[in-house]
Amino acid sequence: MKDLKTHWENIYSKKEFEETSWFQKKPELSLSIIQSLGLSKKASIVDIGGGNSYLVDHLLELDYENVSVLDISETAIETAQSRLGEKSRKVQWISSDVTKHDFEQSFEVWHDRAAFHFLTEDNQVERYISKLNNCLKSGGYFILATFSEEGPDKCSGIEVRKYSTEEMQQLFEKDFEVVRLENLDHKTPWDAVQNFTFGLFRRK
Repeated sequence: MKDLKTHWENIYSKKEFEETSWFQKKPELSLSIIQSLGLSKKASIVDIGGGNSYLVDHLLELDYENVSVLDISETAIETAQSRLGEKSRKVQWISSDVTKHDFEQSFEVWHDRAAFHFLTEDNQVERYISKLNNCLKSGGYFILATFSEEGPDKCSGIEVRKYSTEEMQQLFEKDFEVVRLENLDHKTPWDAVQNFTFGLFRRK
């Protein structure tokens, strides 16, 4: 298995964010879902694999006050911090592997767009779910977008693990209520279409 940290530092060092397949200038769906939850602006939100995603920029613009971003790549985080300037001080930045990190707080929203499918081994998935269950408050929301069975087999040069809506439901239904579960297309910056399985879950 590749050293994932080295791999992602290399990706973010060599590519502009706009050249990555997951780039979104404004993550409309994630933002609309988070806003629809009716949470306080003080709600604790973590973006897993957020790197230099623009989600944090827009959450700050919407006056959310308790936002954390976790990514395995320090380079990605530093890029986001530089882009945000003084605003970056309002964010808790975590450079770590989600499956190994000991979170020091609990969250009301756990958001993961396009990170989970890079966990290809059963033990990685189990550790991720354990972290999620330990850190998400009862009644909290879990937003997950990951490659569907119709999605690509690889991304950024490494293999991914794909999930149908049925497989995603089976994976999380023990601890979560399914609020929304569907397949959605994402168009890359070069107009390729990638199909994702998208789920919104609520912690029981």
